[in-house]
Amino acid sequence: MTRTQTRYAALHGLAASLCGLGAGHLLASLLGPSSSPPVAVGSAAIDLTPRWLKDWAVSTLGTADKPALIAGVLVVVLAVGALAGILQYRNRTGDWVLVTLGAVAAFAAQSRPDAGQLAIIPSIAASLVAMATLRIPALRIPTTRAPTSHPAAEPGAGRRALLASGLLAGAGAGMAYVGARIGAPAGASGEAFSLPVVADPLPPLPAGLESAVSGLAPLRTPVADFYRIDTALAIPRIDPDAWRLRIDGDVARPYELSLAELLRMPMVEADITLNCVSNPVGGDYIGSSRWLGVLTRDVLSRAGVRDSADQILSTSHDGMTISTPVAALQDDRGAMLAIAMDGRPLTPMHGFPVRMITPGLYGYVGATKWLTRLTATTYAKEQAYWSTRGWAERADVKTQSRIDVPRDGAKVPTGDLVIAGVAWSQAHQGISRVEVRVDDGEWVSADLGPDVGGHYWRQWRATWPATAGEHTITARATDGEGTLQTTTIAAPDPDGASGLQTIVVRVQ
Repeated sequence: MTRTQTRYAALHGLAASLCGLGAGHLLASLLGPSSSPPVAVGSAAIDLTPRWLKDWAVSTLGTADKPALIAGVLVVVLAVGALAGILQYRNRTGDWVLVTLGAVAAFAAQSRPDAGQLAIIPSIAASLVAMATLRIPALRIPTTRAPTSHPAAEPGAGRRALLASGLLAGAGAGMAYVGARIGAPAGASGEAFSLPVVADPLPPLPAGLESAVSGLAPLRTPVADFYRIDTALAIPRIDPDAWRLRIDGDVARPYELSLAELLRMPMVEADITLNCVSNPVGGDYIGSSRWLGVLTRDVLSRAGVRDSADQILSTSHDGMTISTPVAALQDDRGAMLAIAMDGRPLTPMHGFPVRMITPGLYGYVGATKWLTRLTATTYAKEQAYWSTRGWAERADVKTQSRIDVPRDGAKVPTGDLVIAGVAWSQAHQGISRVEVRVDDGEWVSADLGPDVGGHYWRQWRATWPATAGEHTITARATDGEGTLQTTTIAAPDPDGASGLQTIVVRVQ
């Protein structure tokens, strides 16, 4: 093959693989998003990724880690498709490359915890469509020029092949787009069901400090801005009418609960701040909202959790498991099975139709999304997903303070400078004090924003007469029990980051 023919062959293979991916993704939109070939392979890659690499991805890419993984899978698949095109022209073995690729994707799809009987169909279809596309005669480039052929014959065939490959690639991309539109969960699920009436509703939230301090995190985090950290590459689409919650394990009376039955139970409202354990000091994997749901202890009491159980192992629709101490779900902190946030049913991204909320615990040990099962067991018997990957089995939220204004590295004018941020300590009765220090000066108390409750973050602000030069600004908080935030520096793993945030500003 000439170099030009090799390029055309690679383009043919790339177009074939893109067509296959588009067909597979379109079919997966009808059978279940987790069965999409790139999603299935990406999900399997997450399970096989070593902890250090996973931690690096979260800390470096943040919430873009999932799009980056999918993009990486697509690049690999398209590269393999290009190789298949070259091999098909050289020795007709490109089909076997595509068969192998389809088999890997099918195995990955079937290995997912939420895989149905038809989970392998999109991968098989993708492989067959790619193979069929690779055999389309119109795309074939002559391997040699016949002696009697006109000199322009081969270039004409090349142009036709190039055009056909482009059209097929566009068709594949179009199928993938249609599949994504069909399979994409709605931004909100407000039409899914009407929220039940709360017997004792909370008063409206007070006005926060954000109206007076530009750049300060709002007292209530808008749903659209609420952080999302989970292992699901495809957000589950769950039929609320078919949803069931199974309560079993070491209980006296195992049972199943439908959403309609859950909605008839007594509802409570609570203002709660959620944290991801991966949040670094000064990070933004945190959000605050008003939640509506049923107390978890009410659901567990009906089953009768035996004294021998010290853990509730919760299971998500996608098979993720999270371990939570029984005591944390039965004490007075108000752990709940939430059905709504900010006055509307949960969005699919945030756990529709039901998720766990456990005040004072990091999300990986108390905030299961897309909840389907609660199993009473012991830590000695069962380990949850993150526990098997080196994270602590129990993790209370650590007291933290964050500087939102000014930003690290900001250039600011001399004169009165507003320093503001948020602080939280859900495991220790909230925040009683925040202090700010400039350079090595004295600690100065900041003014605190409204006290929404011990499980909610607290805004704060201070004013400093800024002088010219480069300065460091540090903040620290005191929890509701009178304990000062630790200065010990710790990484997020295995049980949450700690230390004081310090920023640098340049005053001009």
